[in-house]
Amino acid sequence: MFGEIIDVYDNYVIVENKTQTIDTNYLNIHVIFSDNVRKIVGEISTINKNEIKILIVGEIIDNVFVNGVVRKPNLSGGCRIIYKSELEALLGKQDIDSADSFYIGKSIIYDGLNITGNFNDFFSNHFAIIGNTGSGKSCSVARILQNIFYKSSSNMPIGAHIALFDVYGEYNSAFSNLNNINGMGFKNFSSNLKLPEGSLINIPAYFLGVDDLALLLNVSTPNQLPILEKTLKLVYIFKNTDENIGKYKNDIIAGCLLDILTSGRTSTQIRDQIIAVLSRYNTPTLNLDTTIAQPGYTRTIRQCLNIDQSGKMNSVQFVVDLLEQYKKLDLGNIEAQPNFTYTLDDIYYSLEFALISEGVLKSDKMYDEYNQLKVRLQQIINSDDKEFFSVGEYISKGEFVRKLFNDGKPYQIINFNLNCIDERLAKKITKIYSKLFFDFSTSLQERGSFPIHIILEEAHRYVQHDTDIDVLGYNIFDRITKEGRKYGVILGLITQRPSELSITALSQCSNFVVLRMFYPDDLNIIKSITTNINDTIFEKVKSFLPGNAMVFGVSFKMPLLVKLDLPNPMPKSTSVNINDTWYK
Repeated sequence: MFGEIIDVYDNYVIVENKTQTIDTNYLNIHVIFSDNVRKIVGEISTINKNEIKILIVGEIIDNVFVNGVVRKPNLSGGCRIIYKSELEALLGKQDIDSADSFYIGKSIIYDGLNITGNFNDFFSNHFAIIGNTGSGKSCSVARILQNIFYKSSSNMPIGAHIALFDVYGEYNSAFSNLNNINGMGFKNFSSNLKLPEGSLINIPAYFLGVDDLALLLNVSTPNQLPILEKTLKLVYIFKNTDENIGKYKNDIIAGCLLDILTSGRTSTQIRDQIIAVLSRYNTPTLNLDTTIAQPGYTRTIRQCLNIDQSGKMNSVQFVVDLLEQYKKLDLGNIEAQPNFTYTLDDIYYSLEFALISEGVLKSDKMYDEYNQLKVRLQQIINSDDKEFFSVGEYISKGEFVRKLFNDGKPYQIINFNLNCIDERLAKKITKIYSKLFFDFSTSLQERGSFPIHIILEEAHRYVQHDTDIDVLGYNIFDRITKEGRKYGVILGLITQRPSELSITALSQCSNFVVLRMFYPDDLNIIKSITTNINDTIFEKVKSFLPGNAMVFGVSFKMPLLVKLDLPNPMPKSTSVNINDTWYK
C-alpha cells in the first residue's frame, strides 16, 4: 500500500499510494515511520489514487508515546501500519482494572480495543464534556463515573467527594446503586419542597457573607457592598440579647434619628419617620416612651414630636440633646461570637435599618438604587424559596461541608437536584455552594486532603462572564479553575454551548470529551484548543452517533475516537418519545 515518501511539509507526509485504490477503512489508522532508531507515529488523513496524506502526531520512545516530533521522517525511509502491540502506547492500558488508569470506552477505529486515560491526570485537573443536545452528555457523565465506582477492583475510591449540580434531575437513578456497595454511598438533595426525593437543599442563612448576599440579591454595583457589610454587623447587634451590646444599639439608633432630624424635611415628615423608626427599632432605654426630664416637667420622645398650629415641633431640641448624649462607637469593634445564628428575616430587619441609617430616606435617587435590595430579599422571604435558607441548630461551615459527604454514612457522590427551582435561583445556589466548597478547601491545614469535584450540568448557564467580576472582583468559577486545582477543588463543565462559557474557565480545562457538535462557533473553539488533529476527525464530530466522542487532553496520549458504553443504570435523560405519546 505504502510507496515512497513524496513530500514532507508542516506536520504532513505525502506517501505514494502503490495500490492505486481508495480504501476509506484506512482513514485515521496510525502508521509508523521507522529508521531503526526512531518510531515516528502518523495518522492517515486523506487517501486518493496516487497519494496518501499522513499527519505526524508524535513518537514512540521506549514504548512510551510522546506528542510531537523534533525531526521529520527521512525521505528515504518507509512506513507501515502500526502493530497491535504498539497501540497500547497510543490508546492507553488495555487492563481496565489497572489502578493508575480508568476505562472510558471502546476505540471507534480499532475494533475490540479499549480507550483508557491516566486516572490522576484526568481527575486532578478541570475537565469539560461537550456536545449538542441528544449527543449523550448525561450518559457519558454517568458512564465515566460508573466505570470508576462500579468496577470489579477491590480498591474502591472511598475518599472521593463529588458534588453534581443536576439541573434536570437526571442522575438519581444512575447512582442510587452505589448505596449497595459496602463503604460507598450516593445522596440526593432535592429542590422539590412538596415531594422531596432525599434531603432538601439547604444553605443556613447565617452562612451568607457579603459576597453571598450580593449574589443572592443580584447586586449590580460595588457601591452597594458597604450596605451589605453594615447589614451583617447590624444583624449581630440587633439580634444579640447581651446587655453590653445595648449601648451599640442605642448609638446606632440615635445616629439614624439625628440624621432624620437634620434632613431639612418638613416637621410632619420628620415626625412620621422618627415614629416609624422607633416603632421598629428600639431598646428598653431608647424608644418612643423614653422620658426626657426638663426643669418643671417631664415628656416622652413621642410628646416632644408633637406639632403645634404653626407647623413646628417646639420641643424637638430636647430630643436632639438626648440623642447627642450617646457617645459614637466604632462598629468595627463588633465581632460576632461563635455559634451565632440568624435567619433571612433577621437579615431583612438589619438591611432595612442599614438603608435608613445611610440616609436612603433623604434621597430619592439613593432610595431607588438601594431599596431594590430590600425588595429582592423580601420576595425570597415571602416565597417558598425561603425554605432553602432555613436555620436549625448551629453548625460551622467546615462541619457542614463534611456532613454533606458523611452524616454517619459516607457519600462519595452527592447530587443537588435543581429541577424544581427557576434558573436564576439555581445559578445563585450553585455559586454559593461552589464558593463554600472552595473556601472550605483553602482553609484546610493539609492542602488537598479533602478533594471536591464540582460537576456542573448545563454549565453555560452558570459559568459565564457575568457581573460578578465587576461587583465582587472575581467570578467563583473562574477562581476555582485558576486556583482550585492545587487545593483539590476540581471543576467539571458539562455543556452544549462552549462558546457561551467563560473563556477563562474553559481555557483552564486540561481534558475534554467532545460528543456530536455541529455549530461552527463551538467547533472552532474546540479546534483552537487541540493539537495534532486532522480535519477528517472534525468532520466525524459533526455526525457522531450518540455516545461517540473525541477525547483529548493531558490524561490521553493523543486525540482519540471512542464509543462510550451505555450507563447501567441509565440517567433519566432520554428524549421524549413523540410517537408513543401522540399515538398511544
